[in-house]
Amino acid sequence: MKERIEKLRERFAGAGVEALYITNPENRFYLSGFTGTAGSLLLSLNNNYLFTDFRYAEQAAQECPDYQVIVTSGECSEVLREYLTGEGITLLGLEGDYLTYNQFQILKERLDGVELKTVDGMVEELRARKDKGEIALIEEAVRLADEAFQEVLPHIRPGVCEREVALQLEYSMRRMGAEGAAFKTIVASGYRAALPHGVASSRIMAPGDLVILDFGAVYSGYHSDMTRTVVLGKPDKKQEEIYQLVLAAQVSAIEFLRAGVKAQDVDAAARSIIEQAGYGNQFGHSTGHGVGLSIHEKPRLSVKDQTVLEEGMVVTIEPGVYLPGWGGVRIEDTVVVQNGGCRVLTRTPKEELLSTA
Repeated sequence: MKERIEKLRERFAGAGVEALYITNPENRFYLSGFTGTAGSLLLSLNNNYLFTDFRYAEQAAQECPDYQVIVTSGECSEVLREYLTGEGITLLGLEGDYLTYNQFQILKERLDGVELKTVDGMVEELRARKDKGEIALIEEAVRLADEAFQEVLPHIRPGVCEREVALQLEYSMRRMGAEGAAFKTIVASGYRAALPHGVASSRIMAPGDLVILDFGAVYSGYHSDMTRTVVLGKPDKKQEEIYQLVLAAQVSAIEFLRAGVKAQDVDAAARSIIEQAGYGNQFGHSTGHGVGLSIHEKPRLSVKDQTVLEEGMVVTIEPGVYLPGWGGVRIEDTVVVQNGGCRVLTRTPKEELLSTA
């Protein structure tokens, strides 16, 4: 934690602030290790404060040895003002992309004499590059999702409801040690497979359906994300063709991925293959995104993101093709960026369209 805090402090001068007030739960955990659901941090150039209420006082003291724990009752802006005044802080950074308008107005009214400045992304930029410990936790979250998929695969068959498959996946991950599902599980079958975010519905799966399954696990706060497409029975020619097209695009992006390349160029490595096959308009989302304490983090592997990728970043690679009325195919792995290449964490086979026949 100390190293993370010092790296953040080094950015204060460039952001034009003397201290940073942190309310985003993921950022709070990243910088303090606090797992409670109510609390905020104040980081000045010399001190670390954690504000929380009576329910979490003992927990915060145990989890956050690098912080002075301040127990508050109700709105903590008055206590915050006391500590800002005590340190002579007049320039305070806020997470404008997380605070509500009302929260900002309360701070503005009660912190008289303190200039408030939004400094969006300061902590998130640090979070984008994972250390070895974080990567190990993500790898375990990936393993849980992989193993749950293998356990549930035999139950993906005609006559079964999409929601039942989603429930089985989530139960399997929890039973094996996950804290929960990384997001609302997507199980989209038949014509619904053309919906990129087709969360599990009451639809009963039928013979010949393509089924997209997009899910992940949370382990010690860190997320995994994977997608596999299966077919219920023997695949037809078009299903095979679309699947192999998406696979070629995904493999192309993975082979291109390495430290030093731009996020948008990884996207282009996948997108160009799908466009050349005439399905560019049917691939409307980005090729991937960062993953960690949140399911979607920096960077975004999209057409516009010019982020230069760094060793230790963890991203997804997930191209897809979606044809309304017919269905769709998406393949997704969680991948660690390395110097000279990358390491794919997801282990579930993908070389062929998986068939339940």
